[in-house]
Amino acid sequence: MSNTDTSLIQEDILLRIKEKTKRLNSMRPLPKDAMKRFREDLRLQHTYHSNAIGGNTLTLPETRLVIEEGITTGGKTLREHLEAINSVRAYDLIEDIAGKKKEIDHDTIRQVHETVMEGILEDAGEYRTENVKITGATPPDWSQVIRLMDKLIKEISWSNMHPVGTSAFLHHGFVNFHPFVDGNGRVARLLTNLYLIVRGYPPIILKKGDKMRYFRSLKAADAGNPAPFANFIAKAVDESLSLHLSAFGGDDELLPLKELARETPYSQEYLSLRARQGFLDSVKMGRVWYSSKRAVGDYVSGHGKK
Repeated sequence: MSNTDTSLIQEDILLRIKEKTKRLNSMRPLPKDAMKRFREDLRLQHTYHSNAIGGNTLTLPETRLVIEEGITTGGKTLREHLEAINSVRAYDLIEDIAGKKKEIDHDTIRQVHETVMEGILEDAGEYRTENVKITGATPPDWSQVIRLMDKLIKEISWSNMHPVGTSAFLHHGFVNFHPFVDGNGRVARLLTNLYLIVRGYPPIILKKGDKMRYFRSLKAADAGNPAPFANFIAKAVDESLSLHLSAFGGDDELLPLKELARETPYSQEYLSLRARQGFLDSVKMGRVWYSSKRAVGDYVSGHGKK
């Protein structure tokens, strides 16, 4: 995917991101206690979903017990427990790096990988010195890794794309080059968040339930069509902004469509359909679609049904 493309992301999503970012910045900060709870939930959700995408079988409650209480679960491997512990430590690490406004470089990348793979991989934090095979792709020869990572780091620093598009470019390039023997997906998801946080966007959660769409859009980018993956990341940013705004309550509070439908000329089923189609600004949590009074009001006024 090229870092000079400026029109990869759908205009309506970019406009929503711009408007929500402006509104969120005008409302900050959340009360300290609320912010602490919100942050803890974000780091838990990121840890669970990122590891689940990578094949970890710990459930969300099991992940919570590991990282908050240090309690292990019978029938789960040592590696799975270490992945949970390491991933949440790596999440804290990128927040610390972002607070210092440090740009992504070789040292940052290796530090994040070392944290993610500590106790799991002998050469944690070191670029691979051997060729590897992954399902559906052939990563570059190991001898090309440093050159390719040099190129990626420079292109990120020089990118003239929208920051959300650049974060997608970073993510795709990283997993495509596969610079480490293992742990590349987890590190890519963390680096994407690091890039976004430094530029004033909230961290995103790529959900286990979207795993197949995530992989399909990455494969499309491999084949020269970067738009699906750029829009996949943009949608995640849009959803994260909605979650952050919801914490302030009011018209931005996320409510089930069943509840919101009562105040509209539409049925819950119709609103759910429009949510699935992407026409209604909404977020799916578990099996339930949520939206806000503001978003539903904008949809009703924009579509003219009285």
